[in-house]
Amino acid sequence: MARTYFGTDGVRGRVGVHPLTVDFALRLASAAARVLAPNGGTVFIGKDTRLSGYMFEAALEAGFVAAGVDVQLLGPLPTPGIAYLTTRVKNSFGVVISASHNLYEDNGIKFFDSTGGKLSDELEERIEAELESDVVTRPSNLLGRARRADQLREDYQAFCAASVPGGLDLQGMKIVIDCANGAGYKVGPRLLADLGADIIPIGCSPNGRNINDGCGSTSPGLLQLTVPGVRAALGVALDGDGDRLVMVDNLGRIVDGDQLLYIIACARQAEGSLRGPVVGTVMSNLGLEVALRAKGIEFRRASVGDRHVLTMLKEHGGVIGGESSGHILCLDRTTTGDALIAALQVLAVMRSTGRTLAELSADMPRFPQILINVRVATRFDPFGIPAVCEAVSRVEQRLGGEGRVVLRASGTEPVIRVMVEGREEAETRSCADDIVRAVQAASTQRST
Repeated sequence: MARTYFGTDGVRGRVGVHPLTVDFALRLASAAARVLAPNGGTVFIGKDTRLSGYMFEAALEAGFVAAGVDVQLLGPLPTPGIAYLTTRVKNSFGVVISASHNLYEDNGIKFFDSTGGKLSDELEERIEAELESDVVTRPSNLLGRARRADQLREDYQAFCAASVPGGLDLQGMKIVIDCANGAGYKVGPRLLADLGADIIPIGCSPNGRNINDGCGSTSPGLLQLTVPGVRAALGVALDGDGDRLVMVDNLGRIVDGDQLLYIIACARQAEGSLRGPVVGTVMSNLGLEVALRAKGIEFRRASVGDRHVLTMLKEHGGVIGGESSGHILCLDRTTTGDALIAALQVLAVMRSTGRTLAELSADMPRFPQILINVRVATRFDPFGIPAVCEAVSRVEQRLGGEGRVVLRASGTEPVIRVMVEGREEAETRSCADDIVRAVQAASTQRST
């Protein structure tokens, strides 16, 4: 059965537009309760700082309580915090109200099972099937209970701190942290401060509307200016729900997910704890693959999406993986992508080696990567067009084995994404333009 509402990361959309309505949230809670907790249980509900989070929290609470599920309301807490808490209580699952790195007009609802992992396709399909039924209200003596559980934030903070074996002392290190005015605005600064760092917080004043607005991992410009301006050792940027990480070195230069993945993987190799391959995606920079190969570390590419990275890691017995965007998976520390835990792993490497973030990231040279989104009249498979395939073949010959081409149709909009990597930026851009012209010509022919 094809899923109608669940995408790669739960149900997401514009607030007030189906399915992101109060009525749907109520029905979704009732349906999820019937599938995930038919005999009762506990659900942890966390959220980011969007204004609409209040109404979705209330609707989900009502649906779960009516279905006989106890509710723990966590308030603003990073997505991986909810995942962690579900692993501590028997017969529990988690719900996160967030649209991650999107602006406040959007929102979403995603689930974690009792292992702290995302729901399987089968479970999501079963929940969608239950949406056809009426909302359930059990007899009064079987209703669930709801309570605020803000104090569990401290348990998650302690869990993050414990992710560095032997502890981590950040005394004397000045760190700027940008929490995107999102879910990590409380726990992020407190975690680093409690470890001894001198903290300068930005993006930590949410008002319900400013989440991800000119701040956080998707807009790190202010962080890049602030770090050298206050002479900090580095900067840490989370996204709105706290599962993506971008860092900034002392000179204000961005250190992205590929470079962070390299730093963590090499540290694990050095201490003898790296297992299986490191997993990136088809969009991971070729420099990551080349640098890991030079270290004798196997690298594999999954489809875009941390869900696909997680699946490949489990299939091949790996523990370290992630995306260029900053989703970093450390399965030897936790069950899902966690920006704060990933940041602590990098900080631990800095402390143990005495090297700066700039020095550590310089070990992975980045190949020039040109990404162009080509808007087309209607979505189509670019590899079904002979002229486009010929252009790709020409480019691959020009690159001579020292570059990559990724060509894919967007699944959500009429856009063909063209990505070309190579050693020389001018040549790489020329190659990308060659493919773009072929895609544009094919789109014009299809629309006439």
